Amino acid sequence: MIDAKQAGVRPPFVSPVKRQDFTRKVVPVSEIGTIEVPLPWTQRIWNSSLVRRGVILVILAIVWESYGRWLDNPLSFPTLSETLTSLWTDIASGTIPERLQVTLRILLMGYGLGILLAALLTTLAVSTRFATDLLSTLTAMFNPMPAIALLPLALLWFGLGVPSLIFVIVHSVLWAVALNTHAGFLSVSNTLRMAGQTFGLRGLRFVTGILIPAAFPAILSGLKIGWAFAWRTLVAAELVFGVSAGQGGLGWYIFEKRNLLETSGVFAGLITVMIVGLFVEGVIFQTIERLTVRRWGMHGG
Repeated sequence: MIDAKQAGVRPPFVSPVKRQDFTRKVVPVSEIGTIEVPLPWTQRIWNSSLVRRGVILVILAIVWESYGRWLDNPLSFPTLSETLTSLWTDIASGTIPERLQVTLRILLMGYGLGILLAALLTTLAVSTRFATDLLSTLTAMFNPMPAIALLPLALLWFGLGVPSLIFVIVHSVLWAVALNTHAGFLSVSNTLRMAGQTFGLRGLRFVTGILIPAAFPAILSGLKIGWAFAWRTLVAAELVFGVSAGQGGLGWYIFEKRNLLETSGVFAGLITVMIVGLFVEGVIFQTIERLTVRRWGMHGG
């Protein structure tokens, strides 16, 4: 069957459908009713992440206390009340603050040095292809290696003491920060790169003026990962170096309490480690993220 178009015959003209005009009645605002209803006070409180986290901590505390009382074996698993008593006693006596100060001092030195080395490597990596290949190769080699595995080498090279601790911390921080920073640099759009080059930015000025602000979410993520690696590596390393070299950090505090069979003191040291981790993650890094990433509108959530 051949249609009219194929036969060369123009189809008959079909007038468009006419739609009836209509008007909407304007409703006064007073007749609309309530548009916004305030939430109940219970829901407003529950919307706070701080309150929800507090509820989680309370539930965990109840479970801990209940299990400790049911087990009734302070040497194996003390109750939460016994642990908090030991924690308060050692805080009041100045033992935990003194050990914490030693640990944080070493941590800041190693963490800062690791960030500095990571910044140098990534700056070189975005400058030449050889440096990019060098960073990729070193990261693939050393990033999967646990820092604890380097403890024997640290003993041979630096002896007992703070230099060995700083060495393992730098290893924990360097590759995580460098890997995330370099990935952030690679994700910067070509539009921003060409804009910086148009204004004559080259070398270090190009990195600090274009790449770092654009890749800061990835850099901040690397800093968080590096901090977590450094914190747990240092506490674990102090269990060896702290006892051997006489350095009184949190790791040594936990080791001493274990030797004295004061399990509540061991848990008190672990709680101190957790509190420091929560403070750094929930206060320091959250503040940095709020003042930078969120303010710049770069947050994905």
